[in-house]
Amino acid sequence: MPAKEIIQLNGMEIHFSLDENDTQNHMTMFRCVIHPHVRMPAPHYHRHFDEAVYGLKGTVIFTIDGREVPIAPGDSCFIPRGIVHGFNNKTDDAIEFLSVITPGILGPSYFKDIAEVLNAGTPPDMSRLMAVMTKHGLVPVVTN
Repeated sequence: MPAKEIIQLNGMEIHFSLDENDTQNHMTMFRCVIHPHVRMPAPHYHRHFDEAVYGLKGTVIFTIDGREVPIAPGDSCFIPRGIVHGFNNKTDDAIEFLSVITPGILGPSYFKDIAEVLNAGTPPDMSRLMAVMTKHGLVPVVTN
């Protein structure tokens, strides 16, 4: 099934297949395309939902609860709510992974709000970025 919506944000593409409206808030599912040498802007954890990740192309490095976890095609991981995580594409190639969120309370509106901050053409306003994350149930974690 082709993506019903694609959201572009600062070196990442989010291809939504199923959103909260399709599943009565039971789950959301999207493919992430992460361009070379791009990382998640802020490590975080989820208050009210869990995430499963399945590798599709290339190898993404997730940091989950302080441990580096490479996810290559066919690999998967589960990120329970409350566990700090982030990811990084350390390669010269685009990587892709599938994310499934349960329950389906994180949808396209989060990524659209984040895109407004990240696509502003200037270094991201981290306080605004953190406010958007918090609004959508993600808790940013400041690391040294």
